Amino acid sequence: MMACEHVPRERLLDALRELRDEGFRLPVDLTCVDRSALARADGDGPRFELVYHLRHVPTFELKCIKVTVDEADPVVPSAVQVFRGFLWFEREVFDMFGVRFEGHPDLRRILLYPEFVGHPLRKDYPRRGYQPLLPMPRLEALRQPPVAPADFTNLGTDFTNLGKVREGELLLNMGPSHPAMHGTVKLRLRLNGETVEDVDPEIGYLHRGFEKMAEAGTWTQVIPYTDRLNYVSPLINNVAYCGAVERLLGIEVPERCQYIRVFVSELSRITDHLTAIGASAMEIGAFTPFLWAMQAREEFYYLIEFITGARVTTCYTRIGGLRADLPEGWQERYLACEKRLMRLLDDVSALLTRNRVFVDRMADVGCMSAEDALEWGWTGPCLRSTGVDYDLRKKCPYLVYDRLDFDVPVGHKGDNYDRYLVRLEEIRQSARIIRQVIRDIPEGPISVEDWAITLPPKEAVYNTIEGMIAHFELIMRGIQVPAGDAYFAVEGGNGELGFYVVSDGSGRPYRVHVRPPCFAIMQALPEILRGALLADIIPTFDSINMIGGEIDR
Repeated sequence: MMACEHVPRERLLDALRELRDEGFRLPVDLTCVDRSALARADGDGPRFELVYHLRHVPTFELKCIKVTVDEADPVVPSAVQVFRGFLWFEREVFDMFGVRFEGHPDLRRILLYPEFVGHPLRKDYPRRGYQPLLPMPRLEALRQPPVAPADFTNLGTDFTNLGKVREGELLLNMGPSHPAMHGTVKLRLRLNGETVEDVDPEIGYLHRGFEKMAEAGTWTQVIPYTDRLNYVSPLINNVAYCGAVERLLGIEVPERCQYIRVFVSELSRITDHLTAIGASAMEIGAFTPFLWAMQAREEFYYLIEFITGARVTTCYTRIGGLRADLPEGWQERYLACEKRLMRLLDDVSALLTRNRVFVDRMADVGCMSAEDALEWGWTGPCLRSTGVDYDLRKKCPYLVYDRLDFDVPVGHKGDNYDRYLVRLEEIRQSARIIRQVIRDIPEGPISVEDWAITLPPKEAVYNTIEGMIAHFELIMRGIQVPAGDAYFAVEGGNGELGFYVVSDGSGRPYRVHVRPPCFAIMQALPEILRGALLADIIPTFDSINMIGGEIDR
């Protein structure tokens, strides 16, 4: 169902270069599909299909390229030599599927530990497969005497990607137990005094197997898993996933549903940005603005709970609509929250924006140019901080965003301070969007009236045979989604949040892949930290707002 250009692997790099020269300079996503369980017309065709997504600059039109790879020879040329932004995406495909990328500068596992056996997203890998965390050879190695501190040559391959260690330099692990790393990431540092010579981010500490679990249930049963991706703005995750499935179904939700989805998405964006701003301030000693930001966020959590019944794991959106309509009095509750938000936001800005210490710690630190940000695949506030005016709500509008009037704030230096300012202003713009939703939202249904997609009303279930059968079919067999694939993206708290879904025509997903925005941003962390000071690591890391559930899905 999604128009893609199929190219042989021998022409992959040429095709990517041609697209880059045509203006498709933003590498969005790369994933893989194991087609071994699909009924293929050609019988024993290639098992693996690589799917590349690129966006044009400045139109941000989406382009898709597919390459098939045989199981007997799962090797393709690395696209990193054309787009640096595919660096971590290729490592993920290698880790999860076992496809090798010839010429990749650092091809090793990224989400799983080095000794892991097999590739979990292959169809023949059991969902309940279990492996000991430390196989016996590794345990025996740990029992050996420790390496002398001055001898770095015996440290094995773990630190080879940090470059050659010179005399007087220090190798240091920051995290995952370091409080600033939140237990979900480790930075392996090569330091010269307090100057950062190189950084090797290591993720995978929170890997929960979202994409593997998504294959086990019905299309609807995936929705609760999406809450746990970016758990700071879960409602946006719900909207993105349901939008991808609805694209496969070829349906459009009712107008009132679209307005409500915009409303709850902007609520989530506000809570996401408040968390990022408050945490960034706290990590460099500004504890009072953190408390103010958390107080404002708490007001919105109460509002979200009032609307959805839950503070964080909301599970509010449904394929084809919503779980329930907005409760009575939602406008008044929001306006009261907004009043307190603006007061607290003014307090945060007054204490931080022109604070000499805060500006010195944030300005001209963690800089990224617009060209480099595009090449790395950055999106969201981080990309906009470099001066690139890219917001999916404006450039590729979905729902009813094309009817709403709002501004997209951009920076000019791409440093930590610009990222703070962009998020600060985006909170105000989200409030502006919500005001228009309150003004324009129409009456009407909140879900498509098709019992093959949405549950029939309880009255019909209890009193008619048609309603009872429809309810039973949806619960037991799931929504029968037509065979095909689709990519749908929304503007998440950290940038482009995309879902690539594949259906074999049944009631269960064949493949669900999420494009988490902070995955692409995090891979460029070494570039913006080289040459910085040790004290700059924490504010820079906070400014990109890495969310563990999103990056280690």
